[in-house]
Order: sequence, then C-alpha cells, then structure tokens
Amino acid sequence: MIVFRRGGPLAMPGAGNNRAQASSYHIMWRLFTTIAICALVCAAFCEAQDDAAHSNAALQAAAPGVAAPFEMPAWPMPANAVDAPVLSELRARNIKPANPCSDAVFIRRAHLDVIGTLPDLREVREFLADRRPGKRAALVDRLLERDEFADYWAMKWGDVLRVKAEFPINLWPNAVQAYHRWIRDAVRNNMPYDQFARALLTSSGSNFREPPVNFYRAVQGRDAAAIADAVALTFMGARRASWPGDRQAGMTSFFSRILYKQTIEWKEEIVCMNPSPATGIESVFPDGGPARIVPGQDPRRVFADWLITPTNEWFARAAVNRVWAWLFGRGIVHEPDDIRQDNPPANPGLLACLEKEFVDARFDLRTLLRLVLNSRTYQQSSIPRTDTPEAEALFAFYPVRRLDAEVLIDALNWIAGGAGEKYTSEIPEPFTFIPDTHRTIALADGSITSPFLEMFGRPPRDSGLASERNNLPTDDQRLYLLNSSEVQRKLQRSRHLRAVTGLTAGNRQGTIRWIYLLLLSREPMPEETATAGRYFQSGALNTQDAVNDLAWALINSKEFLYRH
Repeated sequence: MIVFRRGGPLAMPGAGNNRAQASSYHIMWRLFTTIAICALVCAAFCEAQDDAAHSNAALQAAAPGVAAPFEMPAWPMPANAVDAPVLSELRARNIKPANPCSDAVFIRRAHLDVIGTLPDLREVREFLADRRPGKRAALVDRLLERDEFADYWAMKWGDVLRVKAEFPINLWPNAVQAYHRWIRDAVRNNMPYDQFARALLTSSGSNFREPPVNFYRAVQGRDAAAIADAVALTFMGARRASWPGDRQAGMTSFFSRILYKQTIEWKEEIVCMNPSPATGIESVFPDGGPARIVPGQDPRRVFADWLITPTNEWFARAAVNRVWAWLFGRGIVHEPDDIRQDNPPANPGLLACLEKEFVDARFDLRTLLRLVLNSRTYQQSSIPRTDTPEAEALFAFYPVRRLDAEVLIDALNWIAGGAGEKYTSEIPEPFTFIPDTHRTIALADGSITSPFLEMFGRPPRDSGLASERNNLPTDDQRLYLLNSSEVQRKLQRSRHLRAVTGLTAGNRQGTIRWIYLLLLSREPMPEETATAGRYFQSGALNTQDAVNDLAWALINSKEFLYRH
C-alpha cells in the first residue's frame, strides 16, 4: 500500500524513515504536484527525443529539424578518420546520421563517458559561454588528465580483470588493493596497452609485491583451460569454446606450466612458471600458426610475443572494440567479448580504421580515446533521424543508456554535497573501512558493495564478461528514486541546492535556471520554466522546499538518469 509522507513524492512502508504519516490536503496537493512536475520533465525530454518538431520554436525557425536544447544546426568541428567509414556505411544503406549534439549535451556526455562524473555548475557555465571553435577538443584533453579519469577507467578494467577479494574470485583484500592500484597507475600514466597486456601475462612473483600476477589468481579455476579462457576473453575478446579443437588445445598449452605457491604471510601467494618440465612444447597459436616452446622457456612469454605483435589483428581489434563499446554502449562487434567469424562487425571498415590508428599510435589508449571522442560520430545527437532498425548498430546516432550504478550513486551524493554511500562486505577479512567521502567509481574491491549498487546492476566481477553489468531499468529502481527517504535526505541536506536558493533569492526564474544547469547541464526550455514557476508561486510551500521538489523531479527524469 502506498502512503503519503511529507517532503517527497512517494513513500512505502519499510522504504522510508520513521516520521509520522501526514495526511493533510496540503501535503497531498504537494505530492501530486511534484509528481506532475516529474511527469512533465520526463515527457519534455522524451518528446524531444521522439520528434524534433516539438522543440524550441525560435531555433526551429532558424534550423528546421533541429531539436533545442539537445541539438545544434551545424558541426562545430571537422570530421576525422572515424567518420568516413561510418558515413560511407550509412549512405550505402540510405540511413541519415543524427544532427550534431548541442554544447550542453556534449559537456554532460563527455564528463560521464570519460570521468564518470557530472560537470559542476561553474564548468557548465564557462563551457556554454566559450565561443572558441576548439573548445570541445580542449575539454576532452582536460578530462583525460583528471584524477577521475584514472578512477573511472580503472573501474572499467576492474570489471574485465575481475578485481574482487571474495568468493568466487578470492583475491583477498591485500592483493585487491595492490592490483587495483597498479591498474589505476597504468591508466593514469597512460601505459601503452601492449605493455599493460605483457605485464599481466608474463609477470611472476608475490601477489602482494608484483600486482600484475593477480591476473592469474583472479580466475575461478586454476587449471590451464580456465586460464586460457580468461586470457582469450580479456585480450582477444573471444570465447575459446567456439574455436576448433586443435586451437583450443594449443591455447591451453601456453598456460600449462603456471605454478602457485603459498608463503607464510597471510593470503600471500607466489605465481611463477613451473621449472620442473625439461621438455619443449609443440603447439599452435590461435590463428593456426605453429608454435614451439623450447625447454626452459616460459610459454606465457611466447604467447605474449605473438599476441602483442602489431600485425596480430586479434589484439588491436579486441582492444578498440572494447573501448568503442565503453563509449557507445555496444561494440562494432557485439557483444564486445564475443569476436568470432560468425559474429561479424557491423561496420568492418570502421573496425579496420580503429585498429590501424591504434597500432600507428603504438597502442596509446588516450590517443585512441581522443580520436573517437573528437569524431562527429561520437558527437551526434541521441535523436535518430530514421526509424531503420539497424541504425543503432551502425552508429547513426548516440545511443541513450542508463548511467552505471557507480556513476549514478556518485551523482546523487555529489548533489547532496555531503557524506557518500554506506558500503558493506559479506566477509570483511580483515575488516575493510571505506570513508564516507570515498567515490564509488574509485572502489578497488568488487566485493565491497551496497544495496543501491546491487539494485542498479553493478557487475559481480565473477567472469569478466561485459554482460555481467546490467543497466536495464527496473520497477524497483523507479520506486526507489521516486520514493526513497534516502534520496529525500540527500536533497534536504544538499549544499548545492541551498547555495542556489541563496544566490538567486527573489529571482524565481534564476533559481529554476540554475537548478537545470546544475542537474542537467542545460538551460530550461520556456515551457519548463513556466511550469516550475507556477509551482514555485503557488504559496503552499517555501522556496527551499520548492527547489528540493523540482530537483527531485529532475532526478527522476530520463534526461538525468541516462547518457544521451
């Protein structure tokens, strides 16, 4: 049964705080008015997504078919190498690409995709006021140098590399911290990807003192077949089980001499090559070529030498496809870890282009990111100009998708401007303390979690598969965001919202404008300002309560919850 509580749209028994129920007509009126605002905000965004004709009239007159404030009439930058194969494929299929996204959309999109963090109000205002033609490229460069970039992309690699202390990975806390720190340092220092892969594949030593060896410990099975499966998935984007039998066996042979040795230190383990076998190995590489490991040679090094060769299409192809999937929500080969002959790329020319650019850049991931982020393909609007079913797979528009669980809770906590998430671990050995101010995207351990992260689809990091992360919306998520007293408290304590109220005292339109800039990184549309203004001047509640209600309605909108 749904009951009413003061200060929020909805509350259900067991989901809210212990306040007494309020049943006055004043509270009921406020409840339904707040929901109405939320519905209007969501409808406004979805309407613009579905039909550009309903957008701002002035801009429509100047540029028919352009949806303000989500699009702009002309590209602010030239096309680059990424765009030619994309446009060629779209022309061949008679599919129209989307219009350019607006500056307001771009600053929010770039922040979320590159650093997993919302832009603050100052950044938004400065960017929207900037008239320099190269400001988008400059923004990308700044974001790639921020600490949050290392945090967020270490989180992404942590999913792939199964950075998790507890069952079923069982790295244990000390190793997790060392492993995560090494991954983050590699991202921050822009370690070339071939060196990154070589270190993970060939390192030997203590899992506490040589962090990359944890790659071999973060596999559920320690037999050669399980390790070979993990290597193929991680660095080749492939499922070994789909290969011919001789190549499956050949892949396994490269990891048949890995030895694990315990020490007297708690949970420490040595990973190395077993020196006992005196014979060589005759095998085959995954491409069918012959492989010979002489006696005393580490088979892992032979495999790594083959893998990271610039001419080996497996390595570069899997890497660029994975990065593309992280930025667009789907790979050129989809799923990004299921590359095989009978799962061809949606755009072979695009995949080949990215492979070449990545190899030419000597496996520099930031160079690859700059190339994609500065392309017109990435900077398209999320509003399609066609209803052709394959348009999304061919990247004819930027795909709308929900924020990652970690990004969303960090955004809510940032709005609150106070304490962060409360984390838990089922088996804290030793007890792990996470400060309230710790960002969720910076969490090292996949075993440290919270009810919010579980509800919103954070991956368990058990297999390294991309499909472990679930960003599909659910009824539980919708009810939580609309109904939670925890969200209510975050808004009531928000120093950002209090600051907006103080800075714009007596200026109702200014208050509404700043709330939109703060939460959605854009100016409100006239109809949004009018609707919110009517709510503010109703006289049934004070200004701060009205600010909090509007913020809560925007947080429940698709525009806030989704990348677009």
